[in-house]
Amino acid sequence: MEPEPPDPSWPRYSAHPFPSYRFVPGRTPHPRRNPLGHSYGQPEPKPVSFPAAQWQTSEDYLYGIDLYNFAYWWESHEVFEGLWHVVGHDTEQGNFFRALIQLAAANLKHFMENDAAAQKLSHSGIIRLQKVPPSYMGIDVARLAEALQDHLISPHRHIPLIGLGQRQKKQAFEKLC
Repeated sequence: MEPEPPDPSWPRYSAHPFPSYRFVPGRTPHPRRNPLGHSYGQPEPKPVSFPAAQWQTSEDYLYGIDLYNFAYWWESHEVFEGLWHVVGHDTEQGNFFRALIQLAAANLKHFMENDAAAQKLSHSGIIRLQKVPPSYMGIDVARLAEALQDHLISPHRHIPLIGLGQRQKKQAFEKLC
């Protein structure tokens, strides 16, 4: 059993195809280590750094957001971790990617019914988001942090999805229930 996307009609931001399944540790084949894995034998991705103001040009970033929104949380974590390494761990952009890593991991832990770990990761991700500008890399960060805090209080609701650009201002968090 793998997670289902909270809103399958949510807009896509990249043209990159999704993997054939969502990796869930202990339930599905490890994507890189298992011969049945969806990324087995493929070269390790090499993300490219980019200025935060040019987020629209990064296929890696856009794909990571798509993976997150469509419940490919392990895969999303991997994309954001690669970006975190190339932009630098101690940069504003690095802090932002670390927050997205933690939020993706929190969603996966919640799905796996490890709620203590999910809460801790969510809380850490929210704290990191509060250290970046309220609007950053196409995301209304302040609104996302607020929606994530609401989700911590009412975890039975769907996870907040990440909208980019103008579309986010119009609809990103209205589809939570």
